Amino acid sequence: MASITFESNGRRTIQFVGKDGKRRSVRLGKVNSNTAEAIKVKVERLVASSITGHSLDSETARWVTGLESPLYTKLASVGLVPQRESIVLGPFLSAYIDGRVDTKASTRLFLDRVRKHLLAFFKVDRSLRSITPGDADQWRLHLISSGLADNTVRRHCGIAKQFFNAACRKELIAANPFGDLPCSVRGVTSKFYFLSRDDTDKILAACPDAQWRLLFALCRYGGLRCPSEPLALTWQHIDWERNRITVPSPKTEHHLGGESRQIPLFPELLAPLREVFEAAPPGTSFVITRYRDVNSNLRTQLNRIIRNAGLKPWPKLFQNLRSTRETELADQFPQHVVCAWIGNSQIVAAKHYLQVTDDHFAAGAADSAPKKAVRNPVQQPPATDESDLQTTNDENEKTPDLQGFSGDCKNLQSDLMGEVGLEPTTSRV
Repeated sequence: MASITFESNGRRTIQFVGKDGKRRSVRLGKVNSNTAEAIKVKVERLVASSITGHSLDSETARWVTGLESPLYTKLASVGLVPQRESIVLGPFLSAYIDGRVDTKASTRLFLDRVRKHLLAFFKVDRSLRSITPGDADQWRLHLISSGLADNTVRRHCGIAKQFFNAACRKELIAANPFGDLPCSVRGVTSKFYFLSRDDTDKILAACPDAQWRLLFALCRYGGLRCPSEPLALTWQHIDWERNRITVPSPKTEHHLGGESRQIPLFPELLAPLREVFEAAPPGTSFVITRYRDVNSNLRTQLNRIIRNAGLKPWPKLFQNLRSTRETELADQFPQHVVCAWIGNSQIVAAKHYLQVTDDHFAAGAADSAPKKAVRNPVQQPPATDESDLQTTNDENEKTPDLQGFSGDCKNLQSDLMGEVGLEPTTSRV
């Protein structure tokens, strides 16, 4: 058991007997009684754990992890907790990125980019435990002031949250200071662009060779991610008999069943594929062979082709080709089918790909054109003119009476209404 002693100057000290049988003290300084009692309970649990060798309960373990340096140092000096290493930002981030052997090269480049932004703001030797949620807010504002787009800032915040989640799991810090930062990427409709089929034909005509025509067609009419998916495509992936294409997907291959997907051999792809296939030398494996160099900047080349076609390049060149195709297909097929072909989820499609086009507005306006109303006879206004009366019956034609039901009509308006009206009376209690 531990005890609390009160000194004359108002300071409090916790005393306990360690596993070696020696009495030790932890000076708390000037704290109130409730705080001292709470710390005494934790000290007793730490002593029991050191004596029995049993693990700490989760509550005490979290309390120890979240302790600030002065008290933690005092507990470490009496052997209740291990000495805490001074974990600083620079080495921690580098070790984390180096240890992520499950990521692709492009992902590692982005992780390293965020690392550089963090170190530029917090410095290499900044202690992880010293970074607060307020510091994280200031870092986010710094990114915004540096001119980064909103979604880029959100992605950076998401990676920073990922870094510090790893620190939490290693129990290096008690809480993630970046945990509350917004990091979900939002759809930016202002950067949507729908490429019409007429403009597509102009660009195809401006392509320098058959392989560029096929590359562009695969993105525009196949909805492939460029450059990873067209460059991974081989002739074995083309099923001419079943009119299907198996599309390897390097981006999603780490997900279960995401290594590839199948799409129809759309009619728009048939001619470009045939052209390249017939020109390919025997034994050729890859469909696209001329632009496989890592230094080939397909985006720059496509910009040049678009200008040669007499058009102006649009934002997000290749993503909007996928967006255009998914929007087209969504007007013809169920959404789950379209997402299976494009290789995304319905949530992602609705947020980042599906567009509202001019054709949608035109179709909506055509469908909402005023039609001749069919009005309920009860809703017809009372006739005020003889011309409003029906005159279709011949004047000699009479409406047959329903035998047994016809009789003299009595004008109710000529009778006076009684005091109680038409509704039944009720007795008053």
